Amino acid sequence: MVGLYEDGQPGEIFLRMAKAGSTVAGLMDSFGIAISMALQYGVPLKVLCDKFSHTRFEPSGWSTVKEIGYAKSLMDYLFRWLALRFLPAVSPPATGAGTSSRVPAPAPPSLLETAGDGDAPACKECGSIMTRNGSCYRCGNCGWTSGCS
Repeated sequence: MVGLYEDGQPGEIFLRMAKAGSTVAGLMDSFGIAISMALQYGVPLKVLCDKFSHTRFEPSGWSTVKEIGYAKSLMDYLFRWLALRFLPAVSPPATGAGTSSRVPAPAPPSLLETAGDGDAPACKECGSIMTRNGSCYRCGNCGWTSGCS
C-alpha cells in the first residue's frame, strides 16, 4: 500500500509480507519504514527506483503485471512497480521548426526497454530477461548468450 501526498506522489509505503512476526515480515516492514523516511526527507523517487530496480536475489519469478514481467527480487518488483505508477514515462524532447539543425539525441531507454523484450526468454545463467541480439538473445545482466556471439 502507498500513502500519497496531495500532489499524488508517494510519501510512504507499507509492506506486509509472510506471517506476522516472521523474519521476512519484520525486515520488509522495517524496509518500508526506511523508504518512507527517505521519501519524506526529500530523496527523489527516481533515485530510489534507479538504485533498487533490477536487484537480483530470491525469491524471484514472473509477476502478474505485464509491464514488469519477470521480477528478479521483491525489491526489483516493488521499485519497478513504483516507477511505472509514479514516474513519468521517458519521451524524446519536442523540437520546433527552426530550433536547431542538430539531430536530437535519442531518449534514454525506458524501464521496459532495459528490462528486455517482452517475449524474450529468461537467461539460463541468472534468470534475467534477455534482449534480442540479432537472431539470438543476450543477457544484459551477466552477458550470457543463447548461442550467437
